[in-house]
Amino acid sequence: QVQLVESGGGSVQAGGSLKLSCVASKYIFSVCTMGWYRQAPGKERESVSSISSIGITRYADSVKGRFTISQDHAKNTLYLQMNSLKTEDTAVYYCAAILCLSGYSGYSNTWGQGTQVAVSS
Repeated sequence: QVQLVESGGGSVQAGGSLKLSCVASKYIFSVCTMGWYRQAPGKERESVSSISSIGITRYADSVKGRFTISQDHAKNTLYLQMNSLKTEDTAVYYCAAILCLSGYSGYSNTWGQGTQVAVSS
């Protein structure tokens, strides 16, 4: 098993920035695609960004140019830098080990507990 613990959420005004962190209890970044998801009240959970085991990044169109996903392998930490925040970014943000290589598949579909981000106008 692996545990993922998010932090860094909070309240911010529109146009502001936040940096989310997700610490993994094991070193899995080299074998797993990691990602950030979010769920706003009354809406389905959606993918925000992902980074593969070889560093290929993807972003939802709604956050392109504003959010940046990164990893610190030495610290087993996944980050999401969020700039130019909008009120529609308000949601609970989750870190996840999305898909892991064969031999580590047991880590796939592991989720953190979430961290709340609230953006006010």
